Amino acid sequence: MTAFWQVKDHEFLGYDDQDYVTNNFIIQRGLTLDGLRWAFTTIHFGNWHPLTWLSHMLDCQLYGLNPRGHHLTNLALHAANTVLLFLLLARITAALWPSAFVAALFALHPLHVESVAWVAERKDVLSSFFFLTTLWAYARYAAAPSLRRYLPVLFSFALGLMAKPMLVTLPFVLLLLDYWPLGRMAPETPIKMKGRKAKRSADQRPKDQILGLVWEKAPLFALAAVSCVITLVGQKVAMASLELTPWSRIGNALVAYVSYLGKMVWPLNLAVFYPHPGNSLPLYQAVGASILLLGVTYLVLKKARRYPYLPVGWFWYLGILVPVIGLVQVGDQAMADRYTYIPYNRHFYYSGLGSH
Repeated sequence: MTAFWQVKDHEFLGYDDQDYVTNNFIIQRGLTLDGLRWAFTTIHFGNWHPLTWLSHMLDCQLYGLNPRGHHLTNLALHAANTVLLFLLLARITAALWPSAFVAALFALHPLHVESVAWVAERKDVLSSFFFLTTLWAYARYAAAPSLRRYLPVLFSFALGLMAKPMLVTLPFVLLLLDYWPLGRMAPETPIKMKGRKAKRSADQRPKDQILGLVWEKAPLFALAAVSCVITLVGQKVAMASLELTPWSRIGNALVAYVSYLGKMVWPLNLAVFYPHPGNSLPLYQAVGASILLLGVTYLVLKKARRYPYLPVGWFWYLGILVPVIGLVQVGDQAMADRYTYIPYNRHFYYSGLGSH
């Protein structure tokens, strides 16, 4: 809180804040029935995130156009996310001090400045809150599976998608957590599949367990699919802004993955906007990035049996960025280093790398 406390004296920015608040008269009216209807039906600014719109309406209801209140809401959400992250890590890893260290990194990392100090990035801190509550609810469900415990997972995930569709990869994250640290893929913890009597031979049990874990997440995958469709419709205009070859998309994605890693470790030369190189990306950059990523993947898989947290962290990183890595290009940016959900080392470290 102290590191970001100065945001209380900041003004609105002339970059996106006008679309979200200062020139958005529906938002400025506060919480109204018309505003509620608009929030759930609009794809204004290329996004369908009704919960984000409602949070801005609530701020206007409480603070009007006084920027202090809007900034402090972002800060309060960031503080809540930090506490949630610590409690979650301590619960699922049983490692108190490493969890506290990771939460401290999360709280203070420079890549979080944009999302905390920029009112228009409310969607990042708000979706992160529901990302973490979904993980918390899932950890509780995994300890004693039941419909009563599953429903909060589904509800929290739905709220997260309504704050920012970046969360569409969260069901895959839950599968990674099943592997480690929850240990639900271990032979001694079979998963029952509805409507199917699986044979429990030594060879078939692991396969049946994985299929069962995937099947139990079918409602979450369904919500993610609906969110993807809505997002693609909303971003249709922005997707047409650049004419890129498939190789340019893949090359930029590879370079962006490596760039994100670099800025996470050494956050220099940060910017609000990183122009896309178009179809002129140097070949050596894409080849070098692919070699580095393949090398790390090889090492992670080689050490997976001894250090199960390595593949969880690495594939979490690779997978959760898929919606914003540029394979489906939205806008003219090459990358956007903001709030998202990146695991680090043995425990989970959250870094920037979100999508504008």
